[in-house]
Amino acid sequence: MNDLFNMNDPTAGRDGGEKRARIEIIPLIDVIFFLLATFVLFTLSLNKLSSVPVELPVAIPPGPNPPPDSTVRLQVSEDGACYWDRELITLKDLAPRLQQYVETEPRSRLLIGSDDKAKYGTIVLVLDEVRKAGVKQVSVETLVRPTGR
Repeated sequence: MNDLFNMNDPTAGRDGGEKRARIEIIPLIDVIFFLLATFVLFTLSLNKLSSVPVELPVAIPPGPNPPPDSTVRLQVSEDGACYWDRELITLKDLAPRLQQYVETEPRSRLLIGSDDKAKYGTIVLVLDEVRKAGVKQVSVETLVRPTGR
């Protein structure tokens, strides 16, 4: 009986037969991850990154007298009236006023705001008039202020 099941024989199994070969999975996973990482790095090196050329502004140190701020604050109220730097104007007066402002001010800038109950359509009309007048620097104010301020 000792011949059938020898405990000292490393090739013998429990049932008395020989041990079967095992496939170790851990080294296989390591090799697969290495191949995956190599593939990813290789494909990333093939792509040429292209970007849109951008002209960044150059900082100019302020002189002894900085130029006065010529920004116009244009506000639209709930009833459709406009305020040009706190001066009440109508929508009909807006286009000539914008044209005169663009002609007299080379660096024309507008800050458009509204009160909390202004209609969106009126603001779009004002933006259209600003675009027609040729103002390049336009900002929309997100802070809600009382009408006329």
